[in-house]
Amino acid sequence: MWLNGHEWAKRQAARAGFSFTALGNGFASCDEPRQLQAICDRFGPADVQAFFDRWTTVIPTPFTAADRAAGYWWELSMRQVEVSRTLVFDQPRRARAFFEALVADNIDIGRPEQLAVVFARQVRKTTREPFRTRVFSAGDDVKLDVGYKHSRLKQYLKDGRALRVEAVINKPADLGVLARLEHLPELIAKARRVNKRLLMIERAGQSCAIGSALFERIHQPYTREGQRTGALRFGDQRAMALAGALCTTLHAVTGFSNKSLRGHVAGLLGREYSPSQMSYDLRRLRLHGLIQRRPHSNRYFLTAEGIRVAVFYSKLQNRLLRPLLAADKPPAPLELRRALTTLEHAVSDRIQNARLAPATA
Repeated sequence: MWLNGHEWAKRQAARAGFSFTALGNGFASCDEPRQLQAICDRFGPADVQAFFDRWTTVIPTPFTAADRAAGYWWELSMRQVEVSRTLVFDQPRRARAFFEALVADNIDIGRPEQLAVVFARQVRKTTREPFRTRVFSAGDDVKLDVGYKHSRLKQYLKDGRALRVEAVINKPADLGVLARLEHLPELIAKARRVNKRLLMIERAGQSCAIGSALFERIHQPYTREGQRTGALRFGDQRAMALAGALCTTLHAVTGFSNKSLRGHVAGLLGREYSPSQMSYDLRRLRLHGLIQRRPHSNRYFLTAEGIRVAVFYSKLQNRLLRPLLAADKPPAPLELRRALTTLEHAVSDRIQNARLAPATA
């Protein structure tokens, strides 16, 4: 049995008497958005069961009346559940520009260690299921397709004017949910969190600039809860490796441990990095308010400030400063190299006029 929840919601909205503009498998606009959301939230196992029961009175079944009297009958389970979030833009060109910027900025999403967290599941050495991330073009449409075990996460433009994030759960066990129909609300809630995580990550990546107050605070030793901790200065090798490692586990809203984060930091440092050093850095991050510890566990998760600091540090170094420092030679764009040459000549002339440098023969 296949049931389209969007079409069900459209019929319920029409029956309720408020107008809406339909979008392919969704809604483009609605006069009563709160009531429409209430209809969507109301959809549950009882509606699916009622749909099934209605059709079983029409379609022949192998069960006789005696079988039914003895208690034999069908029991529904979930084979595939799709839960989507659709963001409609006022102009199609803005939708496409925004989505293409997201794809360009998040092209590396889907590495196993990252993808595990988007779906809030751990990836172990014994995990054999494939992981895949594809950014592909079908005609003029760009799509992002991320796979995890039997399930996947899709992001694409719908009808050229809406950004859709869609979690496709082909096996409820991938999210730690049982497959019987009664567990549909739990699966929907977890799938919605999957969609929310992706949007949260992309939002942080698109706008990660931090205010001067936060920047100055983490650049100084800090006292919190009666404890004093060291600074996290931009440019410091260990601080930058720590920020890069936190970006790798940015999706880990389910948390990370000393051990899981330590391997990433050591890889970025390119040298030995001990558990005690990791413990010290976790303490620094916690006292600066960049991470929080889960109660009664040894796992941590990033705060909103922690997400922004980690992404800001990494992007500022890797995407701005490092390319600019090497911008005087190819493959830097010719226009940038010419501008830097002009700037260099102007600075040299100023130094000569100020007689700060020895005259050359």
